[in-house]
Amino acid sequence: MTQAVDIEAALAGLPVLSGRTKHTPEAEAEAAFATLAPFRGGGIFAGSFDGASPWERHPNGDELVHILDGATTLTIIIDDEPQVFEMKGGMLVVVPQGCWHRFESPEGVTVLTMTPQPTEHTTEEDPGS
Repeated sequence: MTQAVDIEAALAGLPVLSGRTKHTPEAEAEAAFATLAPFRGGGIFAGSFDGASPWERHPNGDELVHILDGATTLTIIIDDEPQVFEMKGGMLVVVPQGCWHRFESPEGVTVLTMTPQPTEHTTEEDPGS
């Protein structure tokens, strides 16, 4: 069934994940994100947090990241080289399939993603090692 989604209403009922770190329990992180719709073997998600995410990658497809509000530094490792993107509300980037990436947002960010599943995480400082 096709339906319109009110992103602001979906976010209004969610907690902001404050002080996120690479060691934040996955269940706590998931509770701060709404699943807005299924999409191509994954989903469209939105949530707000401050802090830093663990490294993650998606072996089954590219991920679209759209910054709705706030700002973040998004680091993507492409061909063993980190590429750093300073992103703010209104910007988007496509994270290539299988590339490790992480967010750092000391002041807070609200993101919308179209994320293929599964998602792999690591708490290693350098996921390429």
